[in-house]
Order: sequence, then C-alpha cells, then structure tokens
Amino acid sequence: MPPIHRIGVIGAGAWGTALAKHLAEKGLRTLLWAYEREVVDAINGKHENPVFLPGVSLPASLVATGSLVDITQQSEGLLFVVPSHVARPVLRELVRSLSTPLPFVSATKGVEEDTLNLMTHVMTDVLPPAMHQGLMVLSGPSFAAEVCAGKPAVVCLAGKNVELVKTFQAALMTPSFRVYADSDVLGVQLGGALKNVMALAAGVVDGLGLGHNARAALITRGLAEMVRLGVAMGADPRTFYGLSGVGDLMLTCTGALSRNHTVGVRLGKGERLEMILGSMQAVAEGVRTAKAALGLARRHRVDMPIVQEVNAVLFEEKSCRKAVTDLMERDAKPEKGQL
Repeated sequence: MPPIHRIGVIGAGAWGTALAKHLAEKGLRTLLWAYEREVVDAINGKHENPVFLPGVSLPASLVATGSLVDITQQSEGLLFVVPSHVARPVLRELVRSLSTPLPFVSATKGVEEDTLNLMTHVMTDVLPPAMHQGLMVLSGPSFAAEVCAGKPAVVCLAGKNVELVKTFQAALMTPSFRVYADSDVLGVQLGGALKNVMALAAGVVDGLGLGHNARAALITRGLAEMVRLGVAMGADPRTFYGLSGVGDLMLTCTGALSRNHTVGVRLGKGERLEMILGSMQAVAEGVRTAKAALGLARRHRVDMPIVQEVNAVLFEEKSCRKAVTDLMERDAKPEKGQL
C-alpha cells in the first residue's frame, strides 16, 4: 500500500486534537472534524482548541471542519476519536458520507454501554463490509498534553491487515512518537477501556489517603482482573502486559493528567458523582465503562471484584471506605488462581 499523505481525524476532544496536531506537524494534510461549531471556528481562526485543549498552539496547516462529507472525500484514511457513547450515531452519519471504503483507525477507549460491544464491533455493525478488514485500533499510555508538548510517547497499533498496519505505523511515527504494531485487536481495546475503570479505583485509594502500598496493590489486582476478562473473551494474555495494558494502566492510575483518576480522587474525598461530572468539560470514559465492564464480567462469568465495587460506589451510593474494606476482607485466595 502506498504511503498515507491525507488523513482525517474524527473527533476534536483533547486526544483527537493532539493526534491531528501531531500528524499536521509531521507534514500530512490533516483535516479535523469537530461537532461543536465554536471548536471548528477557533481552530481555523485562532489555531487553538480552547474548549478541549486550552493553551496549546495548533499549526496553521491543520484545518477543522464540521462536515463529515469533507472528511471522507479529502482523506486516504480516518482516525476515529469520539467518546464511546456517541460512537454509533457518529458512525451512522459518517456512512452516509462515504463514497469509497477507507482504512479506519479507532483511538476511542471505551465499551458501548447498552450492547457491551467494543468499538470495532460497533464499527462492523455500522460500516460497510468492505471496510471491516481494514479496521485498526490505536492505544497506549499517551496523555494528550504531553504529546502536544513533544514529549516522548510510545503506543501500539493493532489490526488484522499486516500491510495496512505497517502503512499507518509509518504515517504516525516520529522521533518523539513511537508506534509498535500488534494484531490482537480485541486485547488492545479491552486494555484501553478497562484501565479507565481501574484508574477510578486508584483515584479513590488516593482520595482516601490510603498510601502507595494500597495503590500498588490495587493496580496489580486490577491488572489481574483485566487479564481474566481478556482471556475469557479470547484475547492474548500477553497483550495486557504491553503498552495498551500495563503501560496505559500505570499512566492512568498514577498520572495527574488522568481524568478518570481525578474523578476517583474526588469521590474518595467525599464529592458526589453528579457534581464531579457536572464540573468537567471532557469525558471520563471510566464512569460509563464501569457498567459495561461489569456486564462483560457477568456475561463471561469472570470474577472482577474491583469492577464490582467501583460500580457500587458510582451507582449504588456505597461509601468509598466501605468498598475498600469489602475488598480487603474477601476470603483468602492464592495469588495465581484460575484465570
């Protein structure tokens, strides 16, 4: 496949804008779709996204649009970076604009709440069959602000079409943005989604002031839950020890820029969920993913006690301290139990 020169990014949140900035600065002709008219106008007029990525100067070569027709007609490939809960309606609108199949990369980290579908499953539901083999997913430890600042970041790109993955790997890579190729589309997506739920729990631990020991234990046992579910769903367990698993998990559970960790901290300090979410412009995917993760655990008969307690705190008004106590007082078990 020839190199990619023109790329469309669908979704102008922090991560979508950061990826578009990265690609435009590399020299690709980059078109960024935003739902909000004020975001389109600010990017084109002032070269900034004050709503979702304030304080970051964007290159003049980056063009924003509110038209999905523009995106599909002017691009050789698409990056999809919208919140998971609006993925399906945006994809349905996108299909109406497609005149020819295009390679498609999902950088959305989440699970559809009603169906428990991962993003590529939503895409195969909606996108034409000719595009199914060209679906890829991008994930890994990557705060948008640090990527925008040119700080080193390493991610993975997974897809079934090896040559297509290589083509987009080359399109995305720069000296400060390294991309590894993978084929475990399922595992990479699960890692990127489930780590947000664990970040909520880690934030609760920090909000309660329970210390580094407790947070390290939470992250470790959270990883064990992720692996159990992944294996039950057919993912490669090795994926969860890579960039989209433990890499993203460590970042999101410990980094000050993590929205999900921040929500957890505020819950641990006694704030109510609706007040926290009402004060945030960006989406904390872990809140919605928590319900979906519990649904997947029940569907596949996988024990995920941390996910269960996160749901109880979020949606059943269970106190954070009681949730931690219940986790600590579970029956004694071997560490390396059955997956």
